[in-house]
Amino acid sequence: MAWKFENETPIYLQIIDKIKKDIVSGVLSPGSKIPPVRELAIEAGVNPNTMQKALQTLESEGILYSQRTSGRFVAETVDDSVREKICDEVMKKFTEHMYDLGFSDEDIVKKTKDYLKKNPSKTGGSI
Repeated sequence: MAWKFENETPIYLQIIDKIKKDIVSGVLSPGSKIPPVRELAIEAGVNPNTMQKALQTLESEGILYSQRTSGRFVAETVDDSVREKICDEVMKKFTEHMYDLGFSDEDIVKKTKDYLKKNPSKTGGSI
């Protein structure tokens, strides 16, 4: 089944985000092998060149590394800093959307707390 992509953001950037999320959430662990470009492209429903661009970007960021005859792997050094960076990116997009809708900082905090009370996390925690 093809991955779901938004129209507003380039697909290769969305692929990068998905792979980063898979790493920080534990779906892909440090040292694990990434499927070949063509296999990932078929799974995602994208052109192999698009997938290659995303994987090369992740390599340049130090998230993935290549071994000439073995393929690509998740770097062993991926840590909480990657998770924090992803969190910052998500929060930036969220707050920008909320500001565009006319909400103040206080409104955003209140709306977020209200939402979390009505929709507890999958782990059972709440605020």
